[in-house]
Amino acid sequence: MSIKVQNISKSYGTQKALDNISFSIKKGEIVGFLGPNGAGKSTLMKILTTFITADEGAATVNENDVIESQLKVQQSVGYLPEHNPLYLDLYVREYLAFNADVYKVAKSRIEEVIQLTGLTPESHKKIGQLSKGYRQRVGLATALLHNPDVLILDEPTTGLDPNQLVEIRNVIKNVGKDKTVFLSTHIMQEVEAICDRVIIIDNGKIVTDKKLNKLVSEEREQIIEVEFDKAINESLLLNLPFIKTYNNTNDNLWTLIFSTDEDMRPFVFDFAHENGLKTLQISLKNKNLEQIFREKTTKK
Repeated sequence: MSIKVQNISKSYGTQKALDNISFSIKKGEIVGFLGPNGAGKSTLMKILTTFITADEGAATVNENDVIESQLKVQQSVGYLPEHNPLYLDLYVREYLAFNADVYKVAKSRIEEVIQLTGLTPESHKKIGQLSKGYRQRVGLATALLHNPDVLILDEPTTGLDPNQLVEIRNVIKNVGKDKTVFLSTHIMQEVEAICDRVIIIDNGKIVTDKKLNKLVSEEREQIIEVEFDKAINESLLLNLPFIKTYNNTNDNLWTLIFSTDEDMRPFVFDFAHENGLKTLQISLKNKNLEQIFREKTTKK
């Protein structure tokens, strides 16, 4: 296993950041690590990269223990922390050359990662002159510099504009073909576009750990928003097949949730006709990862 976490717990005073966390990641997987702010994502990533130690449990990266073999872990991991630390007075190439010396890699690798992360147009500048998005690219280039087997990326797309998001998404997806990628993000579209698997954490505990396609397919619900031309006796809605819940959103606008992935719009049209109603508007909204995330992490 590229990453193995066994019964990891970590507390800060009376606050338990991680509570008996366990999972493993195989080589070549791109895994999205999701959770609300304060759920424990960054804490676990810092443990896996040897920046801090767990109170309990064990973890290995490329079969190297994060406590007993810290140097080997550091050599095999490319890490982009949430708050990307950079030397702002150094030029981009100068900064990458400094890190190349630390990792003892050939200087030719500098140009490779500059091109790979799309830094070429800004590579002649000092880091302090770069936009937040390009500074993030410098951090990603640094993480890739020593060609690590495992990439651990904490909010890698922070500060990127929509075009940059697509470019960095493609970079991560391409490097993930022969590396293990473990990334956290609040952008659900990134997870849907990049990741094979999703781990959702809440209050320090794993609440979901599934393949992305399986997670979405298991949540077999369909959401339809429909506006009728006049008021309706809501008890009639119970006659719709597969109806799970319904909500009167506004005036004659209803949100209908069905426990099926079959397109229920024809049934809603027929229902309206049978009850002397007209549909002024109707839209289909299948449940996406963002809705699943909210359901899994919203405090009851």
